[in-house]
Amino acid sequence: MANKIEEQALMLGEKTAEELGVYIVDTSYSNGILCYYIDKEGGVGIDECEAFSRAVETVLDEADIIDKEYSLEVSSPGVDRKLKKEREFLYYTGREVEVKLYAARDGVKEFDGVLKGYHDKTAVVEVNGEDIEIPVKEAVYIRLKFIF
Repeated sequence: MANKIEEQALMLGEKTAEELGVYIVDTSYSNGILCYYIDKEGGVGIDECEAFSRAVETVLDEADIIDKEYSLEVSSPGVDRKLKKEREFLYYTGREVEVKLYAARDGVKEFDGVLKGYHDKTAVVEVNGEDIEIPVKEAVYIRLKFIF
């Protein structure tokens, strides 16, 4: 049931996100909490989260996709967020990522690179000029590299 609610919430929020100049990176629904993770070039702050929350709340109330009381949360994806879904990988293509593997490849478990693409649950990361295919299930995480 949660997946259906997440999919519907994503679909319902797309127009609102576009109007406000943000992108829905992901949605989650668990324990009566519906959460949208939004982003935009340069990042989002509290003002964007608040504006999106107010606007999407109306859309959700009209659609009535959750048949019980729930809380709505809107957040940035966060610095340490592991990329999970295809839409995240596609949105962040071209950005620097950090990768940590469960098992070492050529003696290396952790490395940085540039996310070049995503297909069949496999991320393509360019490392030192070479494209490396990394099945997501083989990675502890693939996340955006935070540059100070």
